[in-house]
Amino acid sequence: MSKVSLKGIIDMHVHSNPDIRQRAYNDFELMEAAIRVQARAIVLKTHQGTTMDRAFLCNLHNQLMHHGDNDFTMFGSVTLNKQVGGINPYAVESGLKLGAKVIWLPTQSARNHKEKLNQSTNDCVEVINDNQIAPELKDVFRLIKDHNAVLGTGHISPLECLRVTEAARDAGVKKIVITHPEWWLVGMSLDDQVRLVKDYDVILEHCFAQPLGGGKYKSNLAMNLEAIQTCGYKNVMVSTDGGQVENPNWEIAMEEYMQYLVDNGITQKELYHMTHGIQDELLDLSH
Repeated sequence: MSKVSLKGIIDMHVHSNPDIRQRAYNDFELMEAAIRVQARAIVLKTHQGTTMDRAFLCNLHNQLMHHGDNDFTMFGSVTLNKQVGGINPYAVESGLKLGAKVIWLPTQSARNHKEKLNQSTNDCVEVINDNQIAPELKDVFRLIKDHNAVLGTGHISPLECLRVTEAARDAGVKKIVITHPEWWLVGMSLDDQVRLVKDYDVILEHCFAQPLGGGKYKSNLAMNLEAIQTCGYKNVMVSTDGGQVENPNWEIAMEEYMQYLVDNGITQKELYHMTHGIQDELLDLSH
């Protein structure tokens, strides 16, 4: 089997320090690892709120230290957990104006996240209220549309994903990514993934591994291969959700993921689309 190359790849879901939870790399170490393997871009994610300012500093550091000898770009994002006031259009607006490319719906603050982990839901961030989309989401969708940014569904439930996706599409949001539907905490069936792709042309983000608790992780690779075969490669995005100290470092995880797919029948053309093409379009790098 041919060996994969990380040159030009884009990962739209990586965690790094500073973080409340210890991560494998800090922002600059992650940037340097990406430059070493000739990656094109990474989107930084944190459950604590925003990463646009961190991405800005990485890009400045890259310019100062490497003098333009690479084309790597770090991008930032906003995650709508309690730390930024939940579904907060003001946080979204400032984040987008400062360069955020992805707006994630609640992760650790989501009702679904807390229910699955048997945590109190008294302070959860709701995306559905009284069987209706939270009213603040209308402004969030408008801002995402106006900035041509990406909506990520975070850790909400499969049913909430369906409702939110429909409302976002109705509001004119063009770029919707279903966040790691294979993770047990999200737990979206393949049937629902197929339905979302068919009805709403969303991107399904399938990640390298998932936490099981107690510092243990489970490989998602076999599940992800099945999802690609079932849903079609054109709507599946390869991401790592990297940064956990229990897993291989980000670039090693990405290489293992890509090699597994090629070794199991995914063509180089299909792999390129899932690691370069989709992300180019989502981040406007192809224009």
